[in-house]
This record gives sequence, structure tokens and C-alpha cells, in this order.
Amino acid sequence: MTDYQKRRPSARAAFVFLFALVFLTISSVTAQSPPPVTSSTPQSQGQEKDKPVDIGQDTVIRTQVSLVNLYFNVKDKRGGLVPGLTKDDFEIYEDGVKQDIKFFSAETDLPLTLGLLMDTSGSMSGVLPLEKEVAGIFLRDFLRENKDLAFVINFDVNVELQADKTSSVRELRKALEKLRINEGGGGARSIPGVQGPLPTSLSGARGTALFDGVYLAGREILAREVGRKAMILFTDGVDNGSKTRLSEAVTAAQKSDSICYVLLITDSFYYGRSGYSGDRDMKKLSEETGGHVFDAGTRGRDLKSALDQISSELRSQYTLAYTSTNPRKDGSYRRLEVKTKAGKVQARRGYYAPVE
Repeated sequence: MTDYQKRRPSARAAFVFLFALVFLTISSVTAQSPPPVTSSTPQSQGQEKDKPVDIGQDTVIRTQVSLVNLYFNVKDKRGGLVPGLTKDDFEIYEDGVKQDIKFFSAETDLPLTLGLLMDTSGSMSGVLPLEKEVAGIFLRDFLRENKDLAFVINFDVNVELQADKTSSVRELRKALEKLRINEGGGGARSIPGVQGPLPTSLSGARGTALFDGVYLAGREILAREVGRKAMILFTDGVDNGSKTRLSEAVTAAQKSDSICYVLLITDSFYYGRSGYSGDRDMKKLSEETGGHVFDAGTRGRDLKSALDQISSELRSQYTLAYTSTNPRKDGSYRRLEVKTKAGKVQARRGYYAPVE
């Protein structure tokens, strides 16, 4: 039994709860028609609501409407955030087709679910103490009690959930303090909802399961949340032990509608001047999900300034929602592009359509 399994309810209990929730949801939809979608209340990506269409003589036909939500920032040429923009400053395109913006907001006070993913592999030996300290300070200053939620996952040869979703900074900081470097041994991924353990690595050798960590955080935790969601990765970006591929990790983050920020920290003593290649993969992960890679330098000297910038971006997001002109519920990937003359848009590059 893993440490996580000792702390959390059994997979069977989680499955029974999920089944009951689905059953009650189906029963509720069957019993009564849900309220219509309005432009002032955006729904999560792919979430469907019945929209009544009156054709006269008390006859109403209900059509299925799916709203696509997008959170994004706008930056000027110097990388500074551009505030004060309105709906008229933007155009949104899906697969090259212009869409009609149904909802727009410049809210900066929306709740957030945040995942801290901490690299505890051997290559982080020289920087992990600093990472834990700075991450704890960030949570203390950023997280709003009873409004925001955060969780802590660490990855090395294993992926472990150290702290489940909570608004308690005290509990989260306790989880950070428990983190230790792990360079070897066996083990399995331990996240709720996974059907059977993921192997330690493809070959059974020592490794760093970075992609597995992102995949599980997106698929098994953040996908079940609503509203704004983000991951912050403290890592050197090198994966050499995951079962999942980079593309699968990116897809899991996209499907959970999560922004990925990467604090890239390299230990010059560990890598020397050659053999490092993590920045390329992390750039793809962040750009595809609307995030950014921050180079914290060797030994993490720029960690705090990077976290300050992430905090500013997460508190200064614009939100828009639209009803896609493509009605097909085929699960296909659709490219998104937000255009504005006010600056450069930082947003995820696409989303996956709902499945019938």
C-alpha cells in the first residue's frame, strides 16, 4: 500500500461516489429541463445546457449549446501586462473561423485551483531546499483561504500526491517540508482514479517521471474541477522515466483546461555544460496550454521573481466564452487564436471538442 493510499479513501470508495454522482446527474436531467444558458454565466468547456427556442404557439424545441471558455493575458512589447481592455478589443477564431463572443470579463478575483508539481529526482539535490522555501512563501502570499485551492505532487521515480486540494497554507507547507530526494527504488504512481498502477519507468531503471506527473495532475485532479486552473512545475525539465509521452501530458493538461507554468531550474554541478535538453519540452508544454517558461537559472537564483510574475498573470486574466460554430461532438482538437491590436495574447492554443 502506498503512502497516498494510507491517507486517502480507497479507489473503490471513490468509484462508488463517482457512480452515484453520475446517476444523480442523469436522473436530474431526466426529471426536469435545466435553465437556459445566458451570456452572463459562462459554463466550463464542453459543458452542455439546453437552450429553449420558441417557434410559436407554446411550442419549444431545446437545442444543445456548448460554451468554450478561454482565460488569457495580454502583454505589451516589453512583456508587461495590458489592463483595461474590453470585449470590443478582441476577436476569437476557431480553426480559422471567427466566433461570436458571448461572454467577456476582466475579473481578477475569480477562484483558482493550483497544482504545485515538485521535481524530487537526483538532479534537483542542490536546489530542492530553496524550492521548498520559496514555494511556501508563494503559497502564503498568493493563496486565499476559503476561495482558492492548491495541491502538491512530487515526482521522481514515483509520482505521489503529498497534499490533496485544500486552502490551508499550513497543510500545504507541511507537505512541502516532507519532500525528499529519491533517486531509485521501485514503486508506482498513486493518484485517485487511476486504473491500476503505472510502472516506475518504461525500462524499470531509475528515472524522472515528469510527464506522468503532469498527466495525472491534469487527468485525475484538475479535470474534475471547474473554473480557473493552473499548474506550476519546479523542475529542470528532463524526463527519463515516464510511461506517458510529452504529447499525452500536454493533451491531459489541455483537456483539463489547465495553464502550465514551468520554473526551469538547472543545477550546473549536476549537468555541467552538456547533456541538458529539458527546456525544449517545457516550452512546448507551457505554450500549448497558455503558460510560460521562466528560467530561474542555476541554483534557482531567480525563483522568487518568476513566482511574482506568475502571481501577477494569474490575478490579471481576461475571460471570454463563445458557442462554437462547429456543432460536431467528435472529440477533435480545435485550434484557437485570439486577436487584438492591444498587444500579444498569451493563451492556450486549442481545446478538445466534447464527445457525444
